[in-house]
Amino acid sequence: MPRLTLLFLVALLALAARLGAVDASIVDGLEVGFYGQSCPDAEGAIRNVVNNEIGMNRGITPGLIRLFFHDCFITGCDASILLDESPAGDVPEKESSANGFTLVGLRTIDIAKSTVEAMCPRTVSCADILAFAARDAAVAAGLPSYDVAAGRRDGMRSNMDDLPGNFPVPGHHVPRLTELFNQRGLTQEDLVALSGAHSIGGAHCFMFSNRIYGFSKDADVDPSLDPDYAAQLRQVCPPKNPNNDPQQAPKVKFDARTGERLDTAYYSELLARRGLLTSDNALIEDTQTRAMVEAFARDEVMWQQKFAEAMQKVGMLDVLIGEDKGQVRRQCRLVNGQEKQQQPQQQQLLPWFRQRRPPRPFPHHPMGDLINGFFRGFH
Repeated sequence: MPRLTLLFLVALLALAARLGAVDASIVDGLEVGFYGQSCPDAEGAIRNVVNNEIGMNRGITPGLIRLFFHDCFITGCDASILLDESPAGDVPEKESSANGFTLVGLRTIDIAKSTVEAMCPRTVSCADILAFAARDAAVAAGLPSYDVAAGRRDGMRSNMDDLPGNFPVPGHHVPRLTELFNQRGLTQEDLVALSGAHSIGGAHCFMFSNRIYGFSKDADVDPSLDPDYAAQLRQVCPPKNPNNDPQQAPKVKFDARTGERLDTAYYSELLARRGLLTSDNALIEDTQTRAMVEAFARDEVMWQQKFAEAMQKVGMLDVLIGEDKGQVRRQCRLVNGQEKQQQPQQQQLLPWFRQRRPPRPFPHHPMGDLINGFFRGFH
């Protein structure tokens, strides 16, 4: 038997011995069934927490998917978005204008982490918990289940300055959105498929008020909007007032038809000129992405498959793998060692109510100014 073939067989046998009875596949260093031996009930426990939390608040569903995407798109899937503090003293990602008070689902991740830590201490990373929770939220909203490869480790830095210029915002059009996705190894098809997450959840009025008030010198309302839809939006959303508290701003569902179910109604709404954000409507103004929108609107099974595949690709962005990379945090909000600075009672009872510094706007930067324009008032 040739020596290379023998070595390959030995490697396969070693892998099979390590995995035992777990049916696992390896994808770019991550494994489906990664915790099959070290914490076999982890995925089930996380799923139970997610389902229980969603049962109490349906708004957690889009929030968990958004958390996962916002984490992975900036510096990779390292749970950096969950950090309340950075060891380097940087203002963390969650305090940025693109995140801030709009982040939903943090408490769910805290509960999932506490649950898994009680079962298997220092074993399951926060980055993996976030990936599992996003999948479970999508399934709870109607998507068929899909495999999530695991083995990520948690990063030890988080800096909101990583976002400007590197992250999609509501005012982007297809060329810029495509460029940002391509920079992360994602395709234009991934962009359109993942935009389907907007079939659940919604947006605060200030994120799209530029389309229904003072759109241009010639039109107060964006003419690409369905007039009846625009009139409905104006009934819900008053003109912008800089003195208003953005946290109290009304919120509008992305999809008024089936707003709690992940489905292709979002694409049908786009074609009916009822896309809420500029970045949503942009998908039907570009010929290439419009063709994809039309295809997804016709074939929900195809979209479900493409959405799941795109989520799996997102979950592999710049992951930390191996004992020499990152760590497995004991708490998702703090790197190991920082949690000792907390008061014991606060750590034990309410880890998600930590006092945080006031959010700050992005430093002056062309994209930072744009993001602050869409999220003005967060600070």
